[in-house]
Amino acid sequence: MTALPAANISLAYSVDADDAFMFHALEVGAIDTDGLTFTHRRAHTGALNQLAIDAAADVVAVSVGVLPAIASRYQVLPHGASVGRGYGPVVVARRPLAPRDLAGLRVGIPGASTTAWLVLRLIAPDAIGVEIPIAPFGRIFDALESGEVDAALLIHEGRMLYRQRGLHLVVDLGVWWQAESGLPLPLGINVIRSGLGGPRVAQVSAVLRASIAWALAHRGPIIRGIAAEDRGDKALSDQGLIDEYLNLYANHDTAAMADDARRAVDVLFARARAAGLTSAAVTVDWAP
Repeated sequence: MTALPAANISLAYSVDADDAFMFHALEVGAIDTDGLTFTHRRAHTGALNQLAIDAAADVVAVSVGVLPAIASRYQVLPHGASVGRGYGPVVVARRPLAPRDLAGLRVGIPGASTTAWLVLRLIAPDAIGVEIPIAPFGRIFDALESGEVDAALLIHEGRMLYRQRGLHLVVDLGVWWQAESGLPLPLGINVIRSGLGGPRVAQVSAVLRASIAWALAHRGPIIRGIAAEDRGDKALSDQGLIDEYLNLYANHDTAAMADDARRAVDVLFARARAAGLTSAAVTVDWAP
């Protein structure tokens, strides 16, 4: 690693299991951090996207969908991604619906800057998004049950729990995207503030890569640790559910973002621009 002076890096990531998984080694001091210390901050996805828009943290776990707003200030790290390969966020409802039925309906969404909402607008451009933060976890289900919204766009562990609540699948965004593009669906990425400078960016990237590698090699103990956390819903403490969720979003794509997933980022924004959902072309600046 490079011989740089000690520094503190502000790190912001979500409350869901895959982010906790990949940064666990930093929290417990399990790896050599090359003189770096990390300040950890956790928040829901919409808040993290806004944090990056404000350039208020050095490393942020964000939605791919927020890239147009932050690309001038952040590089995309080649690791830490959440990629759906034939699966992704889901839209659910209390009654059977087809995607075309979402036109004019209120859909609870996790944030206007999320990848899930960007993709859903490609599928159902006339759906009406109603922002409902994912914390507390059960808020979106409550909104659906009360009739505050007609359908719900579920990300993170929510996609795995809707059936036990008697809800109907309207569309799986990852299934739709793969059928449309032949590519995986890039959902979340880690970005790093380019103002840190090339040598520091490379140093931080190497440490974060090591943290992810350590997590993948110590999966069982980390799952038990995540299960012991209070995340506001007993269902989120089930080790089997955590294991299943990490199979989806903490895997080889997290260790290193594959070429097809990188290409999918470009295709997603090309299609969003063609649909009038974003006005500018997005050029991704990949960190080392």
